[in-house]
Amino acid sequence: MRLDWIVNNADQIWELTLAHLWLTLLPTAIGLAISIPLGYLAFTYRRSYTFIVGGTSLFYTIPSLALFILLPKLMGTKILDPMNVVVALVIYTVALLVRVVADGLDSVSPDVVKAAQGIGYTRVQTFFKIQLPIAIPAILAGLRVVVVSNISIVTMAAVIGIAQLGSLFTMGFTRRLFVPIVVGLVICLLLALLLDRLLVLLGKVATPWSQKGAL
Repeated sequence: MRLDWIVNNADQIWELTLAHLWLTLLPTAIGLAISIPLGYLAFTYRRSYTFIVGGTSLFYTIPSLALFILLPKLMGTKILDPMNVVVALVIYTVALLVRVVADGLDSVSPDVVKAAQGIGYTRVQTFFKIQLPIAIPAILAGLRVVVVSNISIVTMAAVIGIAQLGSLFTMGFTRRLFVPIVVGLVICLLLALLLDRLLVLLGKVATPWSQKGAL
């Protein structure tokens, strides 16, 4: 492996890594914010569960490259606008997380909810102080899958010219260079491992009552 290529292109690799992180974390956060109320609706109103969960899950079957190309026409953006990738990944995040949130809330014991309501908690207080905290381990488990998945999907955006770590794959392919492809793969793997460990740590901080190793 030519290490001199890595040294000579260190600045570009760093910029692509930051872009990749941004394109992964922003839609993940937005998707989580959308999934929580949708999951709550699906959990609270059982008749809507199949419609909400089933409907959002179907979005994950849309090929990412097709979605990247279709969204500019729907939103009126340019094909090279990173917002297309953000919106696409928000859709994929919601598709995966709505079911996770709904099932996580369903795992909360009804007796615990009744006890909270018995001491005067409103529905909103019960959700934020009782149901959501107890469901955090389940939601974080799903979020870990989503983050790793989004890291992978973002690389596909390089095909339409969006700069991120996937650009190293197209660069290596078009120039017949092995090093950029390996560098891109290694950094993607490291990002996945780093973000996964951070989510595990976040789970331990957010749920101190959980047993060690629950995540």
